[in-house]
Amino acid sequence: MEREQLADFLRRRREAIRPAEVGLTDGPRRRAAGLRREEVAMLAGMSVDYVVRLEQGRSSQPSVQLLGALARALRLSDDERDHLFHLAGHRPPPADGLAGLARAGLIRMLDLLGDTPAVVLSDLGEFLAQNRMAVLLMGDHTGLTGDRRYLVYRWFTEEAVRGIHPPEEQEHHARQLVADLRAVAGRRSGDPVVARLVERLLAASADFRRLWAEHEVAVRRTDRKSMMHRRVGRLVMDCTTLVTPDQGQQLLVFTPVGDEARERLELLRVLGTEDFPTGDVRDRRP
Repeated sequence: MEREQLADFLRRRREAIRPAEVGLTDGPRRRAAGLRREEVAMLAGMSVDYVVRLEQGRSSQPSVQLLGALARALRLSDDERDHLFHLAGHRPPPADGLAGLARAGLIRMLDLLGDTPAVVLSDLGEFLAQNRMAVLLMGDHTGLTGDRRYLVYRWFTEEAVRGIHPPEEQEHHARQLVADLRAVAGRRSGDPVVARLVERLLAASADFRRLWAEHEVAVRRTDRKSMMHRRVGRLVMDCTTLVTPDQGQQLLVFTPVGDEARERLELLRVLGTEDFPTGDVRDRRP
């Protein structure tokens, strides 16, 4: 671990980011153009004291999870993220998007979307990042470990996860998830991560075995879905999927359909964060 170099890199990246790039306002009393340490701490979900110690070269070796949070908070590019990991004495995560690190360009798009719910997923359905409105709409799905980090696994093994959609739509969404996993399995043929996930799903769920045997293949592009929220009721949303060129990550954008859905989404924004029941999507944290 190169403490002094790590400290210098973190300071310079913090000072190079304008608040507007991460969804913050400049404010009349801001003297420097970059972010404050407390803002980095808030964005990364860590203490201000630890950020100070990192920037002063006095910290212990940060964990891989902490470095990932810093990379997202500082909107690092893939090259900058890898450099950060090297300075901290860790091997950089692989470039296939499975390491739980949303790409910097997609994070910036989340910021720009503002009050429009949006999430970044890996090709296997791991929630890599969500903006505030997506968390309010469906709960915080980031930070899960083991098989629970895969949406398709939670869908077929946890009843509460399916409850976000009305019963009459659940078969459709189940088919979509399986067809999408089929496409990933074909694209990443021979990848043991994908093969083992499919094996565990086949063992865990009769419903998954039924749909997998039908061999439907489809990559998600656009869809209309109803989402059930216990505070504001049913919201009909259009879901548009944008995929990175290597198909390793996806940006899902949810836009309300009709005046009623828009009004309920605005009410949800005003109401703010609520506690989601255990097993719903928050264990940290669907």
